[in-house]
Amino acid sequence: MPGAVAPEPGVSRVLGVAAPETPPPLAPGVPGVPVFDGGPSAPGASVPGGAASEAQPVGSGVPGGSVFDGVPPAPGASVPGVGAFEAQPVGSGVSGAPVFDGVPSAPGAPVPGGAAPETPPLTPGALDAPAFVAPEAAPGSPVPSSEASADPWRRYDPWAAAPLGAGPLQQTGGAVLSVEQRRRRRRRGLVGGALLLALVSGVVGGGVGVHLERNGGVGAVELPQAPAEPGGRAADSVAGIAARALPSVVTLHVSGSEEAGTGTGFVLDTRGHILTNSHVVEPAGSGGEISVVFNGGQTAEAEVVGKDSGYDLAVVRVTGVRGLRPLPLGNSDNVRVGDPVVAIGAPFDLEGTVTSGIISAKERPITAGGESGDASDVSYVDALQTDAPINPGNSGGPLLDTRGQVIGINSAIRSAADGTDSDGGQSGSIGLGFAIPVNQGKRVAEELINTGRATHPVIGVTLDMDYAGDGARVGTDDSGGSAPVTAGGPGDRAGIRPGDVITAVDGRRVHSGEELIVKTRAHRPGDSLELTVERDGKERTLSLVLGSSDSG
Repeated sequence: MPGAVAPEPGVSRVLGVAAPETPPPLAPGVPGVPVFDGGPSAPGASVPGGAASEAQPVGSGVPGGSVFDGVPPAPGASVPGVGAFEAQPVGSGVSGAPVFDGVPSAPGAPVPGGAAPETPPLTPGALDAPAFVAPEAAPGSPVPSSEASADPWRRYDPWAAAPLGAGPLQQTGGAVLSVEQRRRRRRRGLVGGALLLALVSGVVGGGVGVHLERNGGVGAVELPQAPAEPGGRAADSVAGIAARALPSVVTLHVSGSEEAGTGTGFVLDTRGHILTNSHVVEPAGSGGEISVVFNGGQTAEAEVVGKDSGYDLAVVRVTGVRGLRPLPLGNSDNVRVGDPVVAIGAPFDLEGTVTSGIISAKERPITAGGESGDASDVSYVDALQTDAPINPGNSGGPLLDTRGQVIGINSAIRSAADGTDSDGGQSGSIGLGFAIPVNQGKRVAEELINTGRATHPVIGVTLDMDYAGDGARVGTDDSGGSAPVTAGGPGDRAGIRPGDVITAVDGRRVHSGEELIVKTRAHRPGDSLELTVERDGKERTLSLVLGSSDSG
């Protein structure tokens, strides 16, 4: 048998066979490693088709390397239409080692006609191993000589069996990453994942937000709310005071032949007596109607027991009403400026309205009324001033202290446009409200209930109301009308003379005749006063016991 023949370097005569339908694949990931598309043909076998396929050169990373897509026939076999062409060696990762994509036949050696053996798998990582797959050697093939083994062109025997000592072939793969590189890759993966998650979350959140804004949520709206609390309040709080006082406060609807009005009152006793302002019941006259509405909604008709325009107080009475709850009366002498107060009334017919404030001042001399033109309806009040809102309809309502006791009867307000008015008009509160002290109201109410009329304390002099100086001047003899000093009256007995100017009562200055009347009516008949009198440029102090006059 002839020995294996190595082709001349750089030149090879390879007979082509018909090219397969699909180009042979290269070993994945291994640059320059050829993959054979089949085994050698048997000697003398003809190739179907007879046409030679052109070699498909494939770059392997080695300059000048090429791979042939055919299997060489046995020596002496002819293939029609095929000429010789130069072999292009293919680099396999080993410098100078050509690799052919065909299997040369040994000269004169018979080739079995069997099919080519299966290509053994490649082992990754063997860069120095020849990148080819050798089929099993044909039976009886000679073993290459040592000379052929030493020559790289003589080592190649595709039909020889693999040496027992040779290691497995390997594919070249990617470089193995170090521990630090793997850590960096994991960190980059985590950072990228976090950024992606944030982006997705932002997009989803924005979409949900737009949906909620446009559609008002995904379901029924239920707003947070505080739980229920016990209904009780501290006794001295506004709520506590109002809760105790409201059942005793009433709203009065008064109508007469020419006018009508609304006011407030409060229960004085269980017999049905109710205290209010005189100007509240004034529209009823002698033949009008007064309807009383209680806090619970019960209604009853009322009649006037007595009234006094000088004090602006009146008492009406209801009958057939059970369960009346009188309001306790306090002591207005105990009131101090700054004390908190609560006002209850029906401003503009809004019954049961509660407001609060403080005592702004005491002993404010005010006059109200005077619509009749003869001053018979003018009231003189030494009032408590409060900033608790009082409006038309509050008249006659109670002004309460922190104990829930009545310390005043709301009567008048000062409006920005009309000056000092009773709140029977339509002017609103500007924080200047006035109440009759309850001590005065108690005395007048008792007299009205017991006698139907009230008494006024008097000095027994006639005042010059046109006097422009400081103080209250007693009239003179030539002023006309009644005598300036009533003979035998309190003033006469105290030594007051016509033309005297009274400048103080009990040490408190008075600046006008109205103020002197207010200070006098703040007392009861029989009370003693000390008057400071200026006469002929000199001041003197006189003691006086107040007299009494009945009002009609």
